[in-house]
Amino acid sequence: MPVTKLEMHRVEKPWGRHSLGFGFEDQPADRDPVGEIWYKTPGDDTPDLLVKYLFTSEKLSVQVHPDDRQAQARGLPRGKDECWTLLAAEPDSTIALGTLEPMTAEQLRDAALDGSIEEKLDWKPVKPGDFFYAKSGTVHAIGAGITLIEIQQNSETTYRLYDYGRPRELHLEDGVAVSDARPFVAPEAPGKIAEDRSILVDGPKFVLERWTGGERMVTVPAGVKGWFVPVTGSGSADGVAWAAGDCLTFEGEVTVRSNEDADLLFAYPGEKYC
Repeated sequence: MPVTKLEMHRVEKPWGRHSLGFGFEDQPADRDPVGEIWYKTPGDDTPDLLVKYLFTSEKLSVQVHPDDRQAQARGLPRGKDECWTLLAAEPDSTIALGTLEPMTAEQLRDAALDGSIEEKLDWKPVKPGDFFYAKSGTVHAIGAGITLIEIQQNSETTYRLYDYGRPRELHLEDGVAVSDARPFVAPEAPGKIAEDRSILVDGPKFVLERWTGGERMVTVPAGVKGWFVPVTGSGSADGVAWAAGDCLTFEGEVTVRSNEDADLLFAYPGEKYC
């Protein structure tokens, strides 16, 4: 099928929320809070990319992900580059990306052990509409009071460096080994290339485009699958109805129709944009 609407999976997390917003049904008070909503292709547990919504009420751990080479050396299929589109943020919300100063492996390990790593990260104020692309090796932490869409390589290999004293396993040796502990520099991307089209991520592991609404023909190269993520708006894709909060995959040629003020994301694996 050229268009597939993906299954939604709610994932309970202690740092999540009961009130989700953005059209998602709130979590019942007698259940654990929801931290993530994942989208999966029916019958396909190993797609190249993974799309999530995140809902935070507390800071997430300070963590890092390996790149493809490091992951494959451990027998894993791929590393994890990821990016975030901010939908909502409380006035004091922050995301940590990189360290304030370059740190050696020994300095990073010592800071993780004594807790000073929290003060040595670059905590950036965030607001709705912000976008960040974190390559593998970037030391990072998502703060409290944030709702975002995460698009990533399909890997859940996460090395925790610090977790604010929570009783969860840390992965100091592995995490320090793959960390690029230095100030964050955003990877370059073309940006706006047409009135209705911007390139937010231009490879190497995936491309992310942002579109405005209207009608367009999408051509996905043979053997490639694209992930369509409507941030706002509603419409149809080859007759399959969608609305904000859905996630669909496209193959081949697909006609997308939406209201003019829709905000749409489209991701696909590859080195360069189509």
